[in-house]
Amino acid sequence: MKFFKQLGVSDETLKSLEDIGFETPTPIQEESIPLALERKDILGQAQTGTGKTGAFGIPIIETTEKQAGTQVLILTPTRELAVQVSEQLKTFAKYKKLGVSVIFGGMSIDRQIKDLKRKPEIIVGTPGRIIDHIKRRTLKLESIRTLVLDEADEMMNMGFIDDVKFIMSEMPSENRQTLLFSATMPPAIQELVTRFMKDPTIVKTMKQGGSDPQIEEHYTIVKELEKLEVFTDFLDVHQPELAIVFGRTKRRVDELTSALIAKGYRAEGLHGDITQSKRLEVLKKFRNNALDILVATDVAARGLDISGVTHVYNFDIPQDAESYTHRIGRTGRAGKEGVALTFVNPVEMDYLRMIENEKKKTISALRPPHKKEVQKSREKETFDKIEQWKSENTNTHTFEVAERLLEQGEAKEVVAALLNEFLFSRTDDSIQLSFEKPLTRKGGQRRGKGQGGGKKPFRKGRSQGQQGGGRNNKRQGGGGRPQQGSQKRQGGRTFKDHIK
Repeated sequence: MKFFKQLGVSDETLKSLEDIGFETPTPIQEESIPLALERKDILGQAQTGTGKTGAFGIPIIETTEKQAGTQVLILTPTRELAVQVSEQLKTFAKYKKLGVSVIFGGMSIDRQIKDLKRKPEIIVGTPGRIIDHIKRRTLKLESIRTLVLDEADEMMNMGFIDDVKFIMSEMPSENRQTLLFSATMPPAIQELVTRFMKDPTIVKTMKQGGSDPQIEEHYTIVKELEKLEVFTDFLDVHQPELAIVFGRTKRRVDELTSALIAKGYRAEGLHGDITQSKRLEVLKKFRNNALDILVATDVAARGLDISGVTHVYNFDIPQDAESYTHRIGRTGRAGKEGVALTFVNPVEMDYLRMIENEKKKTISALRPPHKKEVQKSREKETFDKIEQWKSENTNTHTFEVAERLLEQGEAKEVVAALLNEFLFSRTDDSIQLSFEKPLTRKGGQRRGKGQGGGKKPFRKGRSQGQQGGGRNNKRQGGGGRPQQGSQKRQGGRTFKDHIK
């Protein structure tokens, strides 16, 4: 095992790495950093979550000169990834005090022009907005010494390959270092390598096979109108630390997010109609542990680099194996274990078999939890949370309130009344999702366009998940991030709310 210092990293950068808890390099960092420090071209094949931002970011910080103009350009496929990369580079450059600017569409171009006039040493951006600045002459590439293509295959999938070629053709090739990272190497990416890179060293840390073996893959058969109940039962039993839930349509994401919030879970949604400022706010909350469940469409989740996701739920089964692989790849990263669970309507079994055939892997069936299992899990969660509250409580006034409560009744009656409110009181008896038509057997076409599915609105009726008690257990406001094994929720009243 090597340490960063052994790779040639300076003391200033080592200090910034220590500040953020980087102790030992990941495999791709260990191989890439020495090569990048020698300014060699690198072709890195690695998935998101393996530490590739550090693999190119750390040597960039080491080889970039302060106040020598813009020297580094990093291209990413999405705005969210651009923001994440820029934030991490700023932490790497904490003591070197290099300027890092992020450039993407959807934000004021005038503000970006003003920022570019300061000549930041490093620019991170998406291809479209970078080209806008090149054509406006507000970004000049003559001084660029290092180019990074992050998630090059995603840029190709999103139609940016011609933009990338244009940008690369506008840059000086002499003495330019190019670092290209991609999970796959399709022909278009190989053409970029051949045309624009100089004898690149291949660094490959991808594991062989279709999916990461650290991911447990399961499916459960459930009818459309039972999905919400079964899903929340799984949430209570699994107790995910961080979960991403995939819905097929924008409407599905909106309704599922609203339903989860109403049931007391800390959830937010992402889809194509969410404003950019809201997207960044949601992702920041998710990364900072202020959220526990992110509900998203496939498009909205592209390029996300979020560590610590323990569970991925396919609330709606994807239409092809590639989408399935991209979805479940959000968990089980950097050597950590993850769980992926797909909800399959009985008429959608053909799609599951197609995914299994293309992946050459059998996905195991998982039965929905029994009500007794769900209730037992909620009760354990309640005991764990109470123990945590007891250890954290330094408010002497609460002890005075407790004494007054005990004067009014027997201790067992008081505790039972609070538990009844905490575990069994319900405020979500009318929550159901609109009916979403399952995938058909002919090519996976679904009814309607855009939002898809049936047209029935949110409706009142018997709650899905009515049995098994309430969902008022863990809520926002409990203070900080609960320990593992605690489902985090918001809404409703907690013990602390009762005794204020």
